[in-house]
Amino acid sequence: MAQLRDLKDELDIVIPTIRNLDFLEMWRPFFQPYHLIIVQDGDPSNTIGVPEGFDYELYNRNDVNRILGPKASCIPFKDSACRCFGFLVSKKKYIFTIDDDCFVAKEPNGKEINALEQHIRNLLTPSTPLFFNTLYDPFANGSDFVRGYPFSLREGLPTAISHGLWLNIPDYDAPTQLVKPRERNTRYVDAVMTIPKGTLFPMCGMNLAFDRELIGPAMYFGLMGDGQPIGRYDDMWAGWCAKVICDHLLLGVKTGLPYIWHSKASNPFVNLKKEYKGIYWQEDIIPFFQSIALREECTSVQDCYIELANKVKERLGPIDPYFEKLGDAMVTWIEAWNELNPPPPPAQTATVAHPNVAMKN
Repeated sequence: MAQLRDLKDELDIVIPTIRNLDFLEMWRPFFQPYHLIIVQDGDPSNTIGVPEGFDYELYNRNDVNRILGPKASCIPFKDSACRCFGFLVSKKKYIFTIDDDCFVAKEPNGKEINALEQHIRNLLTPSTPLFFNTLYDPFANGSDFVRGYPFSLREGLPTAISHGLWLNIPDYDAPTQLVKPRERNTRYVDAVMTIPKGTLFPMCGMNLAFDRELIGPAMYFGLMGDGQPIGRYDDMWAGWCAKVICDHLLLGVKTGLPYIWHSKASNPFVNLKKEYKGIYWQEDIIPFFQSIALREECTSVQDCYIELANKVKERLGPIDPYFEKLGDAMVTWIEAWNELNPPPPPAQTATVAHPNVAMKN
C-alpha cells in the first residue's frame, strides 16, 4: 500500500461561493495547511469574507474576464460550475473541491472525518476498473485481493478521480426531493470501490478530488446557470465526460469514503426549474456516453476531449441547439486550458506561476 504523504505543496482546495466563507472555521484543522482558490460567483462588487489565517486567492467574474479574455465565455455564471475556473488556474497536481454548505462529518464512533486525508489516500493508491474485487478497495487497510483475482491485474491502474459521499441531506434531483422532503442519509458505509470500466456514474461536485495532471482538462463543468436552459447537471456532465476518457486512457475512478455533512437542502421547486430539461435530455445523453468509442489516436486528455466535443455537436446537436453551443464551449475550454497550462519546453523544468489575484497569507 502506498505511503500516505503530506500533499500541502501539491494540492489546491477549490471553493465556489456567493457568500462569506464562515464554514471554513469548522474545516480549519484540516484545510489550513493548504492553499485555497475561491471562485466568487454572481456580482463581483460583493465582498466575500474569508476567516483569518488561510492562504488563498480570490477570483471574481472581472478576474475571469481579464485572465481569459474572449475565452471567458466558457466559464459558467451564477452556477457552482464556475468552480472549474479554479481548476484552470491552479498549478498543483491535485485538486479537492467542496461546496460552502458542507461541514465536517463524523464516523459512527463520533470521530471527526478528515475528508481531505481520505481523498489523498484514494488518489495515491491504484484503482481496479478492469476486474471487480468483492472486498471493494484491495488497497484499503485490512483488505486485499480475493481468491480468483488475476495476479496480472493486481498492480491496478492510476487513480484519476476520488468521489466522496455525504451524510444528512442527500444529493437528490428535484422530483425525488419533492416526494421525500424529510429524508436524510444516516447510513455510513465504510467502503471505497472502483467504478468498473464501461460504467457511468452521477458525479457530485460537492466532495470531490482528482489528479489534475491525469484528468484535469476533462473536468469542465459545462455551460450551466445564467443564460443557459439547464442547471444542476454541471458536475454530472463533467463526470460522464471524464469517465469515458478515463476508460479510454486506462485510468481509475473511486467512490465511497470520505463522507462530508451536507447541511442545507436547496429549494426543490427552484431545482425543478433548473433541471427539467436535463431530466428529459438525460434519456438521450446517457446512451450517447455509453456508446462512445474514442479513436486510438487520442492519447491525451485534450485529444479525447476535443473528439468528445465534436461528437456532442454531431450527435446531441439535433436534440437541441444548446448542445452545439456546449460543444463549442468544450473546445474553448481546452484552448483556455492549453493557454494557461502550456507544456514546458523539453529543456525547461521551472514553471511559471499564474497571475495572483487577492493573494492572502
